[in-house]
Amino acid sequence: MLEIKNCSFSYDKSTTIHSMDFVVEKGKNLAIIGESGCGKSTLLQLIYGLYDLDEGQIFWNQHEVLGPKFHLIPGMPYMKYLAQDFDLMPFITVAENVGKFLSNMYTEQKRQRVQELLALVEMSEFANVKAKFLSGGQMQRVAIARVLALEPEVLLLDEPFSHIDNFRKNSLRRKLFAYLKSKQITCLIATHDSADVLSFADTVLVMQSGKLLDFDSPKTTFENPKSHYVASLFGDVNEIPKHYFDTQAAPNEMELVYPHQLQLLAESKLQVTLSNSYFRGSHYLMEATYTEGILFFESKTDMELGAKVGLKFSC
Repeated sequence: MLEIKNCSFSYDKSTTIHSMDFVVEKGKNLAIIGESGCGKSTLLQLIYGLYDLDEGQIFWNQHEVLGPKFHLIPGMPYMKYLAQDFDLMPFITVAENVGKFLSNMYTEQKRQRVQELLALVEMSEFANVKAKFLSGGQMQRVAIARVLALEPEVLLLDEPFSHIDNFRKNSLRRKLFAYLKSKQITCLIATHDSADVLSFADTVLVMQSGKLLDFDSPKTTFENPKSHYVASLFGDVNEIPKHYFDTQAAPNEMELVYPHQLQLLAESKLQVTLSNSYFRGSHYLMEATYTEGILFFESKTDMELGAKVGLKFSC
């Protein structure tokens, strides 16, 4: 079990992480989300032991995680941290990068382990290619394989799919998170991608300005966002006066509504004028104006711009 107890940290006089306190059970996947600069990467680095805390303590299975004041080489041996810069050695092959920290005493076991991990990240055909010739996405996949080589107890991933093409990203995510579950590896992933959160995380931690705003299941956080900021981390969201949907609502009471929750209804208090249309493959995202400003809703078909339509809120 990973325990973060009232942890605070600052690079200088300004506090970067404020009184962070939460627990992650063994084998669970925690997604950390928030706007750029909110402290996601710093939190992962603190958990790995790259910095010394100003306050608080971090424990893994009752063993305290300590920073560089206590270790000649920062970092904890039972954890692996994948930063956004990959840190591959450019002049050796992909296979050599993955097997860099594996023992050479058992060459056949090492070869099999490297093959297994390259298959996991779909890089088997590049085993003998030097890292310097890889694309950014390929380097990222090799870096994922390398941090798994010694099978850590805790895996810390900082935007691990940011350079990978969408067509390969989905397959890789499914394979990687299934592998981590099968091995009971605890994973913390800092991400901007809502698919990482909704499809694969057991729990989501929402951060803003170094503070913990929410810590709950992805489904609960998505369906019951505590603020416009939280909802916006999952995509487009509207903030609409509640009196359009509830006659008992106060004039200044607002409702957070995702585009897919708005449906066409001719006889509706919420009348909008269509101003733009964005094709999204399975649907169109319609932009519309109304008395209070701009909102977005989804439509199966494209609609004539300038037309006036009514909308209802469907939970």
